Amino acid sequence: MYFRNQQWLRKGTQAMQIAIIGAGHVGSALAGTLTKAGYRVAVANSRGKESLSDFTRRTGALACDMAGIAMGADILIIAIPLCHVPNLPASVLAHLAAHAVVVDANNYYPARDGRIAAIDAGQVESDWVANQFGRPVIKAFNNIIADHLAHRGGSAGIAGRIALPVSGDDPESRRTIMTIVDAIGFTPFDAGTIAESWRQQPGQPAYCTDPTIDELRDLLHRADRQAAIRNRDKSVRLMAKLPSDYPSDQLVRVARLFVGLDKWKPATWAALLRLGITVLRHRS
Repeated sequence: MYFRNQQWLRKGTQAMQIAIIGAGHVGSALAGTLTKAGYRVAVANSRGKESLSDFTRRTGALACDMAGIAMGADILIIAIPLCHVPNLPASVLAHLAAHAVVVDANNYYPARDGRIAAIDAGQVESDWVANQFGRPVIKAFNNIIADHLAHRGGSAGIAGRIALPVSGDDPESRRTIMTIVDAIGFTPFDAGTIAESWRQQPGQPAYCTDPTIDELRDLLHRADRQAAIRNRDKSVRLMAKLPSDYPSDQLVRVARLFVGLDKWKPATWAALLRLGITVLRHRS
């Protein structure tokens, strides 16, 4: 087993073994925060472990080839573009233990992923992912900007602690991932079954708004499936007009304003003004 043969673990780390497929923004954020929290973390990508030397130095996770990433893992997190999910090697699931929890941290963006007919026809994103794997999944870590996932966690009980929804059909698996959410500095919220996980997808009020637990409960309740598609595509077009280093804090402030939060904070309106000026400048 990949994890069980490692001798690098420091004293006091968590017994749980977490594998991540994907070394992009979300995979990197999760690898770093989970390692800091004491979990044993391994990461694989499509380019092979030789391409992950810088990644491992930054995050503290171990690099692994795709063929062995699931061996010995208790949790397998999928953090790759949705369009690549059907192309994952069969060995990934073949080596995954029956008790292991699969976490879908992905989002569907047609501009990036191409059109996925089943999702366009109304199938919930994570239900589609579960069908590709042939086993249930938990939806988590998909509704927060990666930089905030990496750096905005806080101790339980602090004011303004960001809450993250966790959806899935198996209550025990949900509780397992909720424990991890709390361990890396966020308040976990039981968001129900996979059938309800559309409420935390792009274009919905809970997406990238860094809500507190009380705000998250309300935002999930206000979700609208039809409006989400329009909002998602508008957001993609807007992001395409911004520089890659545009401050994530500014984006979150504007997103919160659009869902009715922080309407009386001057910093919120300043963020909206800054966004408008930036878009105008990049049009010229």
